[in-house]
Formats: sequence, C-alpha cells, structure tokens
Amino acid sequence: MQPTRILPDLQCALVCEDVRQEITGNFILLGVINYIRVPQLPVTALKLCLVTRWTAGVGQFLESIRLVAPDQTTVLRKSEVKFSLEDAVLHATNVTVFGQIKFEVQGAYYVEVLVDDVMKLRFPLPVAVVAPPAGTQAGAPAPG
Repeated sequence: MQPTRILPDLQCALVCEDVRQEITGNFILLGVINYIRVPQLPVTALKLCLVTRWTAGVGQFLESIRLVAPDQTTVLRKSEVKFSLEDAVLHATNVTVFGQIKFEVQGAYYVEVLVDDVMKLRFPLPVAVVAPPAGTQAGAPAPG
C-alpha cells in the first residue's frame, strides 16, 4: 500500500543575495549570507532570498517562511508557497524573495521555516554595525 501523505524533510535553507536559474533548471545561489554587516542603522536591504529544499515527502504542502525581529515577536516578512511531492525520492526547491526589508536595530533576527504549520528550522540571521575598513566608501554595505 502506497502512502498518500508523508510530511517532507527540510534538506537545507540558505539566505543569499540573489538566485538565478539556468536553462537546465538548476539554481545558482549568489552571495550566501552568514550575517549582515552594515556601517549604520537603520538600513534597508533591497533584496534577500531564501532557498529551501524539501525531500522524502509525499503529498501537497504549504511552506511558510517568516523573518522575525530581535524582539522575537515582530514578524518583518512572511511568505507562503504551496508545493507538492509525488514520490518520496523527489525534491522540491523553493525560492522566496523578500524585498525592501528595513533593519532598525542590530541583533539576531530569526528565519523560521515551517511546512503545514510544523516548524522545521529556526536559525539566527545576525545584523551587526561594523565600521567600514579605512579607505572604503562609508555608505556601501559589506557583503555577508
């Protein structure tokens, strides 16, 4: 008897500056972010991408992504996307793009990844004020 629904496993979740897709369908991740360094706050990120990859599931699912402020209450952004896996050996790769995110304070922001309201992963995305190196432009954010 074939199962009709198995909740998938989250294989990975990465925050990056941009995502491109090749003609083959493969994804290219640009600027994988460990933390966000800025010369001053507040600052607005023009774009942040979150890539998730799901596997070992069967059925239709709802992925929810939340970006939570350091107060651990304020949800800065939320995204939901439906996806399906027809067989447990297949994968689903989702790309969420958040634009114009204003970071008001430094500290640990949190990325939460849920599937069908089940928390699969919660990880910090630190934002830190760092003085720019001597001889660099003060208004240009340093890469994460």
